[in-house]
Amino acid sequence: MKNIKTIIATHKKYEMPKNDMYLPLHVGAAGKEDFGYTKDDTGKNISKKNPCFCELTGLYWAWKNLDAEYIGLAHYRRHFSLKRKSKDKLNNVLTLKEADKLLDNVNVIVPKKRKYIIETLYNHYKHTMYVEPLDKTRNVIEKLYPEYLHEFDKLKKRRSAHMFNMFIMKKEIFDDYCKWLFDILFELEKRVDNTQYDNFHSRFYGRISELLLDVYLRKNNISYKEVNFIYTEKINMI
Repeated sequence: MKNIKTIIATHKKYEMPKNDMYLPLHVGAAGKEDFGYTKDDTGKNISKKNPCFCELTGLYWAWKNLDAEYIGLAHYRRHFSLKRKSKDKLNNVLTLKEADKLLDNVNVIVPKKRKYIIETLYNHYKHTMYVEPLDKTRNVIEKLYPEYLHEFDKLKKRRSAHMFNMFIMKKEIFDDYCKWLFDILFELEKRVDNTQYDNFHSRFYGRISELLLDVYLRKNNISYKEVNFIYTEKINMI
């Protein structure tokens, strides 16, 4: 059986899957009450950036502190799932045995693509967030990783993406992806004044990173397997 560790980013106590693959991680734990989970303010960390970086403080913690053959990220209310076999949604969450088999043939597991039929990824972002940080991300990539610029520019044409910052990756790819991602985000942090935005819009680092995942996977021709995802709570679709 492969050594797979998937952190579950959470900011509160919550019912978690009972499977050895999962590690509940208290994100934004710096200065907060300890409720019994591993905290992202231990070891090398950026826990204090959580108000703007969201689950990415957990991703950074996993990158710097976890040792496993494969490392992944899920959320306390959103999980990978192969099939719905039980009314108890947590029983439907992807297991270590299932992930082990999936990773026999690919290096990465991602959620099924989210499709934006009536608009491009760029326009969708522009209609929900202030677009300036995303435009400045292009400038950062042009400076630090110009070979990715062509793929980044496809955001203005593409209408689907692997969203939610969810994946399970082979460690070598995970390390390279995190270095690339945080190089970009930390440089972006130097160029954008977060104080000009309210609490919701200042979380653009997490939103931008969702779009960057496919930029990285497509540019590097990395094989992946798409898997269903489920919510453990009812969603108001309207």
